[in-house]
Amino acid sequence: MLDTFGTHSTTVAVPSAELQLKVSDRKVSPTPAVMGMDSGKKLLEITGPALSKRRFLVGLDLLCLLLASIPFLVCELKVVKPFKRGFTCGDPSITYPYLSNEVISDKLLIAGGIIITGFAIALGECHRARFRSVSSKSFVRNLYVSCLYKELGSFLFGCCVCQSLTNMAKLSIGRLRPHFLHVCGVTYASLNCTPGTYVPKVNCANPDHRLVEEARKSFFSGHASFALYSMLYLAFYLQARLTWRGARLLRPLLQFFLVLLAVYTGLTRISDYRHHPSDVLTGYVQGALTAYWVAFYISPMFKGCTSDPSSAEKPDGPPSPQQTVC
Repeated sequence: MLDTFGTHSTTVAVPSAELQLKVSDRKVSPTPAVMGMDSGKKLLEITGPALSKRRFLVGLDLLCLLLASIPFLVCELKVVKPFKRGFTCGDPSITYPYLSNEVISDKLLIAGGIIITGFAIALGECHRARFRSVSSKSFVRNLYVSCLYKELGSFLFGCCVCQSLTNMAKLSIGRLRPHFLHVCGVTYASLNCTPGTYVPKVNCANPDHRLVEEARKSFFSGHASFALYSMLYLAFYLQARLTWRGARLLRPLLQFFLVLLAVYTGLTRISDYRHHPSDVLTGYVQGALTAYWVAFYISPMFKGCTSDPSSAEKPDGPPSPQQTVC
Protein backbone atom coordinates (compact mmCIF):
# COMPACT_ATOMS: atom_id res chain seq x y z
CA MET A 1 0.00 0.00 0.00
CA LEU A 2 2.72 2.39 0.93
CA ASP A 3 4.59 1.52 -2.24
CA THR A 4 1.48 1.95 -4.27
CA PHE A 5 0.67 5.23 -2.65
CA GLY A 6 4.20 6.43 -3.07
CA THR A 7 4.10 5.50 -6.70
CA HIS A 8 0.84 7.34 -7.22
CA SER A 9 2.21 10.40 -5.45
CA THR A 10 5.22 10.52 -7.69
CA THR A 11 3.13 10.04 -10.80
CA VAL A 12 0.85 12.87 -9.77
CA ALA A 13 3.73 15.21 -8.94
CA VAL A 14 5.07 15.13 -12.47
CA PRO A 15 2.00 16.46 -14.26
CA SER A 16 1.52 19.08 -11.57
CA ALA A 17 5.02 20.40 -12.28
CA GLU A 18 4.32 20.42 -15.99
CA LEU A 19 1.10 22.25 -15.30
CA GLN A 20 2.97 24.89 -13.32
CA LEU A 21 5.43 25.35 -16.15
CA LYS A 22 2.60 25.75 -18.65
CA VAL A 23 0.90 28.31 -16.41
CA SER A 24 4.13 30.24 -15.99
CA ASP A 25 4.69 30.18 -19.76
CA ARG A 26 1.22 31.58 -20.29
CA LYS A 27 1.98 34.38 -17.89
CA VAL A 28 5.24 35.29 -19.62
CA SER A 29 4.30 34.90 -23.28
CA PRO A 30 1.91 37.57 -24.56
CA THR A 31 -1.46 36.50 -25.81
CA PRO A 32 -2.56 37.38 -29.33
CA ALA A 33 -4.85 40.01 -27.91
CA VAL A 34 -1.98 41.68 -26.07
CA MET A 35 0.18 41.53 -29.17
CA GLY A 36 -2.60 43.13 -31.15
CA MET A 37 -2.89 45.90 -28.57
CA ASP A 38 0.88 46.53 -28.72
CA SER A 39 0.87 46.72 -32.50
CA GLY A 40 -2.14 49.00 -32.33
CA LYS A 41 -0.30 51.30 -29.96
CA LYS A 42 2.72 51.39 -32.27
CA LEU A 43 0.48 52.15 -35.22
CA LEU A 44 -1.18 54.89 -33.21
CA GLU A 45 2.24 56.35 -32.39
CA ILE A 46 3.21 56.36 -36.06
CA THR A 47 -0.05 57.70 -37.43
CA GLY A 48 -1.16 59.84 -34.49
CA PRO A 49 0.51 62.85 -32.83
CA ALA A 50 3.99 61.70 -33.89
CA LEU A 51 3.02 61.85 -37.56
CA SER A 52 1.54 65.32 -37.15
CA LYS A 53 4.69 66.48 -35.38
CA ARG A 54 6.93 65.23 -38.16
CA ARG A 55 4.79 66.84 -40.84
CA PHE A 56 4.95 70.08 -38.88
CA LEU A 57 8.76 69.85 -38.78
CA VAL A 58 8.90 69.30 -42.54
CA GLY A 59 6.71 72.36 -43.05
CA LEU A 60 8.99 74.31 -40.71
CA ASP A 61 12.02 73.26 -42.78
CA LEU A 62 10.37 74.53 -45.95
CA LEU A 63 9.49 77.81 -44.26
CA CYS A 64 13.10 78.28 -43.09
CA LEU A 65 14.30 77.56 -46.63
CA LEU A 66 11.97 80.23 -48.00
CA LEU A 67 12.98 82.82 -45.40
CA ALA A 68 16.68 82.20 -46.03
CA SER A 69 16.19 82.85 -49.74
CA ILE A 70 14.34 86.18 -49.34
CA PRO A 71 17.42 88.45 -49.65
CA PHE A 72 18.50 86.51 -52.73
CA LEU A 73 15.07 86.89 -54.34
CA VAL A 74 14.89 90.59 -53.46
CA CYS A 75 18.11 91.21 -55.37
CA GLU A 76 17.28 89.01 -58.34
CA LEU A 77 13.80 90.52 -58.77
CA LYS A 78 15.25 94.08 -58.65
CA VAL A 79 13.03 95.04 -55.74
CA VAL A 80 15.83 97.00 -54.04
CA LYS A 81 18.28 99.22 -55.91
CA PRO A 82 22.00 99.03 -55.09
CA PHE A 83 23.67 101.79 -53.15
CA LYS A 84 25.00 104.48 -55.50
CA ARG A 85 28.61 104.87 -54.48
CA GLY A 86 30.90 107.46 -55.99
CA PHE A 87 34.50 107.05 -57.11
CA THR A 88 37.84 108.80 -57.11
CA CYS A 89 38.71 110.62 -60.29
CA GLY A 90 41.56 108.89 -62.06
CA ASP A 91 41.00 105.50 -60.36
CA PRO A 92 42.31 102.96 -62.92
CA SER A 93 40.50 99.97 -61.32
CA ILE A 94 37.14 100.94 -62.89
CA THR A 95 38.35 101.76 -66.40
CA TYR A 96 38.44 98.25 -67.88
CA PRO A 97 36.33 97.37 -70.95
CA TYR A 98 33.03 95.56 -70.73
CA LEU A 99 33.10 92.03 -72.16
CA SER A 100 29.71 90.72 -73.19
CA ASN A 101 30.83 87.08 -73.14
CA GLU A 102 31.66 85.44 -69.82
CA VAL A 103 33.76 82.32 -69.37
CA ILE A 104 31.26 80.97 -66.83
CA SER A 105 27.82 82.52 -67.01
CA ASP A 106 25.30 82.71 -64.20
CA LYS A 107 23.17 79.91 -65.65
CA LEU A 108 26.18 77.62 -66.10
CA LEU A 109 27.34 78.34 -62.56
CA ILE A 110 24.01 77.59 -60.89
CA ALA A 111 23.21 74.60 -63.08
CA GLY A 112 26.70 73.13 -62.71
CA GLY A 113 26.92 73.62 -58.95
CA ILE A 114 23.47 72.26 -58.16
CA ILE A 115 23.50 69.43 -60.72
CA ILE A 116 26.99 68.13 -59.90
CA THR A 117 26.52 68.28 -56.14
CA GLY A 118 22.90 67.13 -56.23
CA PHE A 119 23.69 64.16 -58.51
CA ALA A 120 26.58 63.08 -56.30
CA ILE A 121 24.41 63.30 -53.18
CA ALA A 122 21.63 61.34 -54.89
CA LEU A 123 24.05 58.53 -55.80
CA GLY A 124 25.63 58.52 -52.34
CA GLU A 125 22.33 58.33 -50.49
CA CYS A 126 21.06 55.64 -52.88
CA HIS A 127 24.09 53.48 -52.08
CA ARG A 128 23.74 54.23 -48.38
CA ALA A 129 20.06 53.29 -48.26
CA ARG A 130 20.60 50.16 -50.37
CA PHE A 131 23.76 48.67 -48.87
CA ARG A 132 24.11 50.27 -45.42
CA SER A 133 22.17 49.41 -42.27
CA VAL A 134 20.29 52.66 -41.83
CA SER A 135 16.90 53.52 -40.41
CA SER A 136 14.76 56.61 -40.54
CA LYS A 137 12.60 58.50 -38.07
CA SER A 138 10.77 60.27 -40.87
CA PHE A 139 7.10 59.69 -41.64
CA VAL A 140 8.11 58.97 -45.23
CA ARG A 141 8.17 55.20 -45.68
CA ASN A 142 10.78 55.29 -48.46
CA LEU A 143 14.19 55.20 -46.78
CA TYR A 144 15.99 56.67 -49.78
CA VAL A 145 13.63 59.63 -50.01
CA SER A 146 14.08 60.31 -46.30
CA CYS A 147 17.88 60.26 -46.48
CA LEU A 148 17.93 62.33 -49.67
CA TYR A 149 15.58 64.91 -48.13
CA LYS A 150 17.91 65.59 -45.22
CA GLU A 151 21.15 65.72 -47.20
CA LEU A 152 19.84 67.60 -50.23
CA GLY A 153 17.73 69.88 -48.04
CA SER A 154 20.80 70.89 -46.03
CA PHE A 155 22.71 71.63 -49.23
CA LEU A 156 19.91 73.78 -50.69
CA PHE A 157 19.55 75.66 -47.41
CA GLY A 158 23.24 76.49 -47.58
CA CYS A 159 22.81 77.67 -51.18
CA CYS A 160 20.11 80.11 -50.10
CA VAL A 161 22.17 81.39 -47.17
CA CYS A 162 25.29 81.77 -49.30
CA GLN A 163 23.60 83.71 -52.09
CA SER A 164 21.53 85.80 -49.70
CA LEU A 165 24.65 86.96 -47.89
CA THR A 166 26.30 87.74 -51.22
CA ASN A 167 23.38 89.74 -52.60
CA MET A 168 22.90 91.62 -49.34
CA ALA A 169 26.51 92.78 -49.55
CA LYS A 170 26.12 93.74 -53.22
CA LEU A 171 23.08 95.92 -52.53
CA SER A 172 24.29 97.57 -49.35
CA ILE A 173 27.89 98.33 -50.39
CA GLY A 174 27.44 99.14 -54.08
CA ARG A 175 31.08 98.79 -55.05
CA LEU A 176 31.73 99.64 -58.70
CA ARG A 177 32.82 96.87 -61.05
CA PRO A 178 36.07 97.20 -63.05
CA HIS A 179 34.08 98.01 -66.21
CA PHE A 180 31.86 100.66 -64.61
CA LEU A 181 33.01 103.65 -66.65
CA HIS A 182 32.68 101.71 -69.90
CA VAL A 183 29.15 100.58 -69.04
CA CYS A 184 28.23 104.05 -67.80
CA GLY A 185 29.42 105.54 -71.07
CA VAL A 186 31.69 108.21 -69.60
CA THR A 187 35.41 108.85 -69.24
CA TYR A 188 37.48 110.92 -66.87
CA ALA A 189 38.09 113.38 -69.71
CA SER A 190 34.36 113.77 -70.38
CA LEU A 191 33.71 114.31 -66.70
CA ASN A 192 36.39 117.00 -66.60
CA CYS A 193 37.27 116.10 -63.02
CA THR A 194 40.48 116.71 -61.13
CA PRO A 195 42.50 113.51 -60.55
CA GLY A 196 42.41 112.43 -56.93
CA THR A 197 39.11 114.17 -56.13
CA TYR A 198 36.02 112.25 -55.11
CA VAL A 199 33.10 112.20 -57.58
CA PRO A 200 29.95 111.49 -55.55
CA LYS A 201 27.54 111.26 -58.48
CA VAL A 202 27.68 110.69 -62.20
CA ASN A 203 25.02 110.79 -64.89
CA CYS A 204 25.55 107.77 -67.11
CA ALA A 205 25.03 108.11 -70.85
CA ASN A 206 24.10 104.46 -71.30
CA PRO A 207 20.31 104.07 -71.68
CA ASP A 208 20.46 100.48 -70.46
CA HIS A 209 19.84 101.06 -66.75
CA ARG A 210 20.02 97.33 -66.04
CA LEU A 211 23.69 97.18 -67.00
CA VAL A 212 24.44 100.28 -64.99
CA GLU A 213 22.83 98.81 -61.88
CA GLU A 214 24.71 95.55 -62.34
CA ALA A 215 27.93 97.53 -62.59
CA ARG A 216 27.33 98.69 -59.01
CA LYS A 217 27.34 95.15 -57.57
CA SER A 218 30.97 94.23 -57.46
CA PHE A 219 31.51 93.33 -53.79
CA PHE A 220 31.63 90.49 -53.31
CA SER A 221 31.79 87.86 -56.05
CA GLY A 222 28.73 85.63 -56.17
CA HIS A 223 30.45 83.27 -58.60
CA ALA A 224 33.36 82.75 -56.21
CA SER A 225 31.20 82.26 -53.14
CA PHE A 226 28.70 79.88 -54.74
CA ALA A 227 31.32 77.87 -56.63
CA LEU A 228 33.46 77.32 -53.56
CA TYR A 229 30.44 76.58 -51.37
CA SER A 230 28.99 73.93 -53.69
CA MET A 231 32.31 72.26 -54.55
CA LEU A 232 33.67 72.34 -51.00
CA TYR A 233 30.40 70.98 -49.65
CA LEU A 234 30.68 68.12 -52.14
CA ALA A 235 34.27 67.55 -51.00
CA PHE A 236 33.03 67.29 -47.40
CA TYR A 237 30.31 64.88 -48.54
CA LEU A 238 32.87 62.65 -50.25
CA GLN A 239 34.94 62.68 -47.06
CA ALA A 240 31.95 61.42 -45.08
CA ARG A 241 30.46 58.94 -47.58
CA LEU A 242 33.30 57.66 -49.77
CA THR A 243 34.71 55.20 -47.22
CA TRP A 244 35.96 52.56 -49.67
CA ARG A 245 39.46 51.41 -48.73
CA GLY A 246 40.66 51.69 -52.30
CA ALA A 247 39.82 55.43 -52.28
CA ARG A 248 42.90 56.31 -50.24
CA LEU A 249 44.16 58.58 -53.03
CA LEU A 250 41.04 58.67 -55.21
CA ARG A 251 39.02 60.63 -52.67
CA PRO A 252 41.59 63.43 -52.13
CA LEU A 253 42.12 63.58 -55.90
CA LEU A 254 38.41 64.16 -56.49
CA GLN A 255 38.34 66.73 -53.70
CA PHE A 256 41.33 68.52 -55.21
CA PHE A 257 39.68 68.80 -58.64
CA LEU A 258 36.45 70.07 -57.07
CA VAL A 259 38.25 72.85 -55.19
CA LEU A 260 40.34 73.58 -58.29
CA LEU A 261 37.18 74.04 -60.35
CA ALA A 262 35.78 76.44 -57.76
CA VAL A 263 39.00 78.48 -57.63
CA TYR A 264 39.13 78.64 -61.42
CA THR A 265 35.56 79.94 -61.50
CA GLY A 266 36.48 82.79 -59.21
CA LEU A 267 39.61 83.68 -61.17
CA THR A 268 37.64 83.97 -64.39
CA ARG A 269 35.67 86.80 -62.81
CA ILE A 270 38.89 88.82 -62.63
CA SER A 271 39.87 88.08 -66.24
CA ASP A 272 36.33 88.91 -67.37
CA TYR A 273 36.63 92.33 -65.64
CA ARG A 274 33.56 91.56 -63.56
CA HIS A 275 35.21 91.74 -60.12
CA HIS A 276 38.24 93.05 -58.32
CA PRO A 277 40.67 90.52 -56.76
CA SER A 278 39.47 91.44 -53.27
CA ASP A 279 35.88 90.67 -54.31
CA VAL A 280 36.86 87.17 -55.39
CA LEU A 281 38.95 86.54 -52.28
CA THR A 282 36.09 87.59 -50.01
CA GLY A 283 33.73 85.34 -51.98
CA TYR A 284 36.09 82.42 -51.41
CA VAL A 285 36.12 83.01 -47.66
CA GLN A 286 32.35 83.39 -47.42
CA GLY A 287 31.66 80.26 -49.49
CA ALA A 288 34.17 78.17 -47.53
CA LEU A 289 32.79 79.25 -44.16
CA THR A 290 29.21 78.55 -45.25
CA ALA A 291 30.15 75.09 -46.57
CA TYR A 292 31.91 74.22 -43.30
CA TRP A 293 29.00 75.48 -41.20
CA VAL A 294 26.34 73.57 -43.15
CA ALA A 295 28.37 70.35 -43.47
CA PHE A 296 29.38 70.05 -39.81
CA TYR A 297 26.52 71.75 -37.95
CA ILE A 298 23.39 71.30 -40.10
CA SER A 299 23.84 68.28 -42.35
CA PRO A 300 23.80 64.82 -40.68
CA MET A 301 26.69 63.54 -42.81
CA PHE A 302 29.25 63.72 -39.99
CA LYS A 303 26.88 62.74 -37.19
CA GLY A 304 27.59 59.55 -35.22
CA CYS A 305 25.88 56.49 -36.75
CA THR A 306 24.87 53.01 -35.55
CA SER A 307 23.26 49.97 -37.14
CA ASP A 308 20.46 48.62 -34.96
CA PRO A 309 17.21 48.68 -36.95
CA SER A 310 15.15 47.66 -33.93
CA SER A 311 15.25 51.14 -32.47
CA ALA A 312 13.56 52.46 -35.59
CA GLU A 313 10.29 51.38 -34.00
CA LYS A 314 10.70 54.23 -31.53
CA PRO A 315 10.30 57.22 -33.81
CA ASP A 316 10.46 59.90 -31.18
CA GLY A 317 12.92 58.24 -28.83
CA PRO A 318 16.71 58.67 -28.90
CA PRO A 319 18.61 56.25 -31.16
CA SER A 320 20.40 53.33 -29.60
CA PRO A 321 24.20 53.20 -29.73
CA GLN A 322 24.10 50.73 -32.64
CA GLN A 323 21.66 52.34 -35.02
CA THR A 324 22.32 54.37 -38.13
CA VAL A 325 19.65 57.04 -38.13
CA CYS A 326 18.91 58.69 -41.46
